[in-house]
Amino acid sequence: MPRYEKKESNTNLPIKSKVDSYSSPSGKKVILVTYPDEFIKNEAIGLVQAAGYRITDILVQKNLTHQQYGVGNGKAEEIRDLAENQKTQMIIIDERLSSGQAHNLAKFSHQEVIDRERLILDIFNERASTTEAKLQVKLAELKYEIPRAREAVRLSLKGEQAGFMGMGEYAVDIKFRALKRQMVLIQKKLEEARRRRQLFKTSRERLKMPFVSLAGYTSSGKTTLFNRFVSENKEESAKLFTTLTTTTRGFEPVNGKKVLLSDTVGFISRLPTYMVEAFRSTLEELNYADLILLVLDASEPLNDVEIKYQSCRETLDQLHINPVKILCVMNKIDLISNDVMAEKTMIIKDLPTISISAKTGEGTKKLRSRIVQSVFEEQQDLSSNNIERQKILSGSPIRAVEQNDNAA
Repeated sequence: MPRYEKKESNTNLPIKSKVDSYSSPSGKKVILVTYPDEFIKNEAIGLVQAAGYRITDILVQKNLTHQQYGVGNGKAEEIRDLAENQKTQMIIIDERLSSGQAHNLAKFSHQEVIDRERLILDIFNERASTTEAKLQVKLAELKYEIPRAREAVRLSLKGEQAGFMGMGEYAVDIKFRALKRQMVLIQKKLEEARRRRQLFKTSRERLKMPFVSLAGYTSSGKTTLFNRFVSENKEESAKLFTTLTTTTRGFEPVNGKKVLLSDTVGFISRLPTYMVEAFRSTLEELNYADLILLVLDASEPLNDVEIKYQSCRETLDQLHINPVKILCVMNKIDLISNDVMAEKTMIIKDLPTISISAKTGEGTKKLRSRIVQSVFEEQQDLSSNNIERQKILSGSPIRAVEQNDNAA
């Protein structure tokens, strides 16, 4: 296997127009280094654009886990020369880097260097609007920084800074224990939010109001569907992680049948476990849902749909979600033919599916009926089981009949 791949310049990249159309003209000029896989590359571009940076060049390499720089030595030289020629301000590596790897590459290239996880955290920071969301982002940041704190201190004792000319330097004066104390404090505050959510669940159960939650890959159209059902105007965007906080509203899928509908933060591939854990207080709402609508963008290439579906299932498995209460919603059918739609539906072999367009409303009437069928019939079944259970426990005639049958 070659140590590094040949550079793909913007002049022959098929994604050039996509980069140009969404990159912020006023954002920092950056070089993105990612894997050659098309899905991974396009997702990395989406993250960089969501952070508001301007991509000048995209380099690809099969291995981004080399010990010294993350990238190979030859690629590091290419990055340095390109950064000097393009007058860029930052290098973004689409992989997790240790503090030492980031420091080494920053020192070698004379550029600020951030990795994929830091990039996602920057996006989270920008999008967090509620107190709880900000606490969750801060918790994720602390979990990101703690393993790097010791390395930063080690570098400072050697008389070096963790970064280039102070750019992106880690706060070496913050001791490891101080970070841990701060993390414990935030976890306590998030636990309070979790208890409030539990009280909300108890109140909802008293009202016997079913709870339906939207889940799925980021930018799959969850918020568009939410807006259509509850008649709201939450921000909709093709950018990743537009929704970072949970919003819950009541709506009637059919007349006289009211449910609560919740819009949650989107999933993404290669999301570190500690980030999922940091947002656990929000994502745990999925455990309380009577029905989860797992939304997928059916207009994307077949391979992308399959990867995103598997990524969503893995995240839901991490949260211990029972697959029985998941309905897969194939969205954006207005953009594809029936034959293509049928082919993509075949990917979902272990869940029931329904096809809709949240934008045009096509198929949403059927979806409303499926929601009512799922949550109200389930409630009826549970209610019947509870009545029977109570009769048995109270020594009702049902129990006597069972005893007589056994005797016979």
